[in-house]
Amino acid sequence: MFWAAWSMVFLALVGCWPASRHAVRPEAVTAAPPKKASPANGAIWPGESDKNMLFADKKARYLDDIVTIIIAEAAQGGNKATTGTSRDSSAAASIDAFLGIENSILNNNSSMGGQIAIGGKSANTLKGAGDTTRNTTLVARISARVIRVLDNGNLLIEGRRQVTVNAEDQYLVISGIVRPQDITADNTIASQYIADARIVYTGEGVINDKMRPGWMTRVVDWVWPF
Repeated sequence: MFWAAWSMVFLALVGCWPASRHAVRPEAVTAAPPKKASPANGAIWPGESDKNMLFADKKARYLDDIVTIIIAEAAQGGNKATTGTSRDSSAAASIDAFLGIENSILNNNSSMGGQIAIGGKSANTLKGAGDTTRNTTLVARISARVIRVLDNGNLLIEGRRQVTVNAEDQYLVISGIVRPQDITADNTIASQYIADARIVYTGEGVINDKMRPGWMTRVVDWVWPF
């Protein structure tokens, strides 16, 4: 009884354990970005930046610059499968003579109809069908910050946005690598031009809690063997 009680307590704690929020912390940007190189002591030139480049567009190309991302993601997929099999088989055999033993068997079993016969039939049928469809659409605009300039000039960016309405938190996180050439003159870039893109749109609050099953249901699903 003691171990059974502790087992129930453990299962209840597992069911009540809150969902992990690691989705709003992209792994690609966990490393600390390099610091800007400071000018030498006594130097007049502060270093190249978008503020002293007279003949360049005001586009993100340096550390901590801001770029606006236009998210327009749409995906649709479907899969359908059908399986059908069947098998019919039959067998029959009879004995006309077997060292006179058949006469003894027939005399003792008049219901056999004067012949020793063996036969059998079998049949099986299998039908299976499956159909799955998934549609995803996400449209948004978010500003991201350049957190690293790679050796080849590409930019590692990250953008985060949190909106709280009536104690309901909504998170939008995007990260990835972009080429400076893909950034337009108005300092925007479409999400399809982001390499290794990671887009997370999730939330926490009352609505999110109601969408999840209760802790007892999760415990039963976890321990149910069938």
